[in-house]
Amino acid sequence: MWTAAALPARVYRAARKFPRRRAAACTQRRPLGTALHYGLESAIDFHFPAGAIIDCLLFKDSSAQAIAFDDISDHVGQPDRFIWVELKSPDTRTITRLGDELGLHALALEDAISTHQRSKLEEYDKHVFIATRTVQLWESRMELGETHLFVGSNYVIAIRHDNGAGYQRVTDRLQRRPNGIKAGTPYALYLVLDLIVDQFRPVIEGMQDRFQSLESLLMRGEKSGRDTLERLYAMKRDLTLLRDVAEPMQDITQDLIRLHPALSPKELKAYYRDIHDHAIRVSAAIDRLRMSTSDAMQFHLASLSLKQNESVQKLAGWGALLALPTVVFSLYGMNFEVMPELEWPWAYPALLLTTAVAVGMLYRRLKRRGWI
Repeated sequence: MWTAAALPARVYRAARKFPRRRAAACTQRRPLGTALHYGLESAIDFHFPAGAIIDCLLFKDSSAQAIAFDDISDHVGQPDRFIWVELKSPDTRTITRLGDELGLHALALEDAISTHQRSKLEEYDKHVFIATRTVQLWESRMELGETHLFVGSNYVIAIRHDNGAGYQRVTDRLQRRPNGIKAGTPYALYLVLDLIVDQFRPVIEGMQDRFQSLESLLMRGEKSGRDTLERLYAMKRDLTLLRDVAEPMQDITQDLIRLHPALSPKELKAYYRDIHDHAIRVSAAIDRLRMSTSDAMQFHLASLSLKQNESVQKLAGWGALLALPTVVFSLYGMNFEVMPELEWPWAYPALLLTTAVAVGMLYRRLKRRGWI
């Protein structure tokens, strides 16, 4: 159990702003990014609201410290300092304050406010704006989000529009400084893009498991044809959407490597090429899975057509068996007077025997051909 002294001051400030909730409410499912802390009088939901400032850190002299949001402009442009800011679903007022602090372009601010942006990289006079789409797997469902990045000479602003776990891993690695890499704009941007690309891996693995389960059902024939086809189509639709999300990452990383040497310096070229390679492999894996899904749909439709043909063949075979005695017996059902065999004593048994032999021979022939 956590004691009061173990909780940071930021938690207490958040607790004072929001009402306490009943402990029973904490048993409900919550999306990723919702942190629940216990040990207080009652359970408190510390899920950040729209416009919340997750992190506002200043890196200087190999150390990191939290700074006020309004003090960002005091450190912009100083080469010995680096600013990292993470926002979650900020409102227009927060974005406006951010633009005033950093002198951001109005068009970039407009893009950062609105969601459903296409992935892109745009260069302005004082900064670069990058819009990326993110994905995560939550309870076997694919959830999409967006991350907008303002990248300047000594700052990176990450604006999230999702319910993900955030970029805590980025700040942790910035503070650890592995391989002696300086905490600055190029390295922070690399960490963010690397994390975004890495998030596709569990989603693709989940899609592969989903496809394998559908494929096994398809081979065993345990599901109805319509249900299996609908599930395959839904999976192909999700894969198409996933490809649209993942594919632009190749262009973004390639533009950074070729056109923005300040953001991808020589010591980080290999890291950015690694991201580009991962993005290519992600797109290739998605395309292979889409092709497999399309092949499974074609196989399923072909198997349904084959089953239908088999059913028609069986119906035709049994129809032929019934047609032969029907023709013979209907002939004797007509009211003809001149039918000599009617006077023969063995005519009726002979007719039955001949009909039975003919039907038996026809049955044997159809059975060999698999029609019945």
